[in-house]
Amino acid sequence: MEKKIIRTDNAPAPIGPYNQAVQFGNMLFISGQIALDPKSGNLVLDDIKTETTLVMKNLEAILREAGMDFTNILKTTIFLMDMGQFAQVNEVYASYFTTDPPARETVQVAGLPKGVNVEISMIAGK
Repeated sequence: MEKKIIRTDNAPAPIGPYNQAVQFGNMLFISGQIALDPKSGNLVLDDIKTETTLVMKNLEAILREAGMDFTNILKTTIFLMDMGQFAQVNEVYASYFTTDPPARETVQVAGLPKGVNVEISMIAGK
């Protein structure tokens, strides 16, 4: 098996030494995504639901580039600055997984890149 770098202009460019995603065989490892608008490069921090929606759209763009969608997700990790926002994040997140949601953990953290409130990473498989 060979690793393949997944890159799309429909999701934010990496802000450090990493790739949007790496595919290895039938597995896809998606780096944590934040609410960066891929077109403007600006952060969208209007409210937690808007922020989470953009994160999910960025993840969706990466999945599409790899020929996958949310039904291929096996596991997610959600990083939150404030666990008090969990219900709102979960509401948006759940709308992307209408049947058979993946395994998941959600953790509160002391800080996230660029001062965002939520970051989500995913592992998918075909």
